[in-house]
Amino acid sequence: MSYVKTVPALTRAGVDINVRRLNTLSNRRAQSTVASTQAGQDVTNRESYSSRKSRNASSSPKISIDFELTQEAYKSKDNLELLRSLVVFKLCSYDLLVDKNKELMDISKFLLGKKAFEQFMKMTFYGQFVAGEDHKSIKSLIQKNRAFGVGSVLDYSVEEDLTQEDAVTKEMDSCVSATEKEGMSMDHREKQYKAHQQFGDRRGGVTGARTYFYSDEAKCDQHMETFLKCIKASGGSSVDGFSAIKMTALGRPQFLLQFSEVLVKWKRFFSFLAAQQGRDGMEALEQRLELQPLQVHRTHRVGETIDRLDWNSLIDDRIKISDLLVVPNLETGQLEPLLNKFTEEEEKQMKRMLQRLDVLANHAEEHSVRLMVDAEQTYFQPAISTLTVEMQRIYNRGKPVIFNTYQCYLKEAYDIVTMDVELSRREGWFFGAKLVRGAYMYQERSRAEEIGYEDPINPDYETTNMMYHKCLDYILDEIVLNRNANVMVASHNEDTVKHTLRRMNELGLTPTENKVYFGQLLGMCDQISFPLGQAGFPVYKYVPYGPVNEVIPYLSRRAQENRGFMKGSQRERELLWKELKRRLASGQVFYRPQPEPGL
Repeated sequence: MSYVKTVPALTRAGVDINVRRLNTLSNRRAQSTVASTQAGQDVTNRESYSSRKSRNASSSPKISIDFELTQEAYKSKDNLELLRSLVVFKLCSYDLLVDKNKELMDISKFLLGKKAFEQFMKMTFYGQFVAGEDHKSIKSLIQKNRAFGVGSVLDYSVEEDLTQEDAVTKEMDSCVSATEKEGMSMDHREKQYKAHQQFGDRRGGVTGARTYFYSDEAKCDQHMETFLKCIKASGGSSVDGFSAIKMTALGRPQFLLQFSEVLVKWKRFFSFLAAQQGRDGMEALEQRLELQPLQVHRTHRVGETIDRLDWNSLIDDRIKISDLLVVPNLETGQLEPLLNKFTEEEEKQMKRMLQRLDVLANHAEEHSVRLMVDAEQTYFQPAISTLTVEMQRIYNRGKPVIFNTYQCYLKEAYDIVTMDVELSRREGWFFGAKLVRGAYMYQERSRAEEIGYEDPINPDYETTNMMYHKCLDYILDEIVLNRNANVMVASHNEDTVKHTLRRMNELGLTPTENKVYFGQLLGMCDQISFPLGQAGFPVYKYVPYGPVNEVIPYLSRRAQENRGFMKGSQRERELLWKELKRRLASGQVFYRPQPEPGL
């Protein structure tokens, strides 16, 4: 085994560090990392893209969708369903009801009794936002939506109804290593990637995401079994289904924290070396390091460079998982373990998480289901994203099986997207992405301010919108260029949907290519989902399911989310009223949904 070594000039800067030899990259990189060759390839790609874009745009029919046509938007709903939506959305606009929704539901359950309460919930909030109690009961709704052109992303939405104290206790116990519990000095650990008691309850300030807390390995196995059933149900209900998973459900979150810190520190080290060579301030893919100043090895030619993707591979392929958790120390110039020691049980827990992930990916591939890995908090996300990409490298060779989720409220969202697209391009696998704005903004801002690190979130909603469209445009361009990229536009924002349709028309991308998907939550924005589906676009509803009493935490968040959603726009209620009045005026009092042939 050979290594690269920094030269004395960088040694004086405090960077005397041995890393794995870059020759091993040759088998994993389809394109040369020589700067001149890469530049020539980029020019060829741009010329190819430009001509292909022009040809596709001129030959493809333009698609236009009118989201004001309520008869089309709500043709899958009977009158009682329209009325229920109006009532639920109206209730969600009252602050008092939303703020006290959990207490009010508890009182209602006490006064009505269990059965009457469950029936009341099915007629209102549960019926609006949840598909049913189990795999059998949700089939009719899935098939009905499918008949009107809308697919499903199945999402089992049961979670523990923990007190805040219990949640904090579980989080602190599962995120703190044996080394830290023994009181050994951890001064070199990053504040952002350490557990903090005041933010131990990860549900705080989060309205649109399910939360898992680690109990033990048996509980993680139960979560995996639930996800396996969900994948099987997705495969049985349609030929093109999705199933969603969360990585924090599959193992001890300590590993995600530690691995995220390692990844971030290696990225910073690359930026440090780039700055030494006068290449700071560039976008992620533009930053390249000259090999000649970095190491002495006679096989390298003058002018050869590496980029961030090559650099990331330096921490691959270690025998023990804990061997991954090493970071460069700029003061001593040596590779150091993140922790002083790892127990045998911690090593086993890390491996079990990866094994569960692999079992789920295998099951998804066998059942022709696409597996969507949800995004989580920024202190977990680098590890989650990296592990998801590793699954894509394995399972996305023939078709897109694994989809990664990108949160566009993050300042670095564009860099992350472009890096992952470039890796898929070099290695020849299918890139799969779900773009969201993000569910953890208030919690992330508060945590950064309280603990004292840079806020990772874009400064305002408009900046996030710009980031979303920038990432989306890049992926759409990649689809035209290589046809190996796929994206789900997971958004309730009508302007974003219209932007996507406009760009697809410009690029000559058609719905039938199944490269661009749309996604919304069940019970929300039907005026967007169903017109898209009936126009032939692949569009999906996130379909939560679970027993009534066990999805109360999910429904509580839906009420909070809709409060902001409905206060921000009266449009959906206006469209619902418009369609209901149209039906009553035309004598359609007992309207029954009838799907059009061919959908």
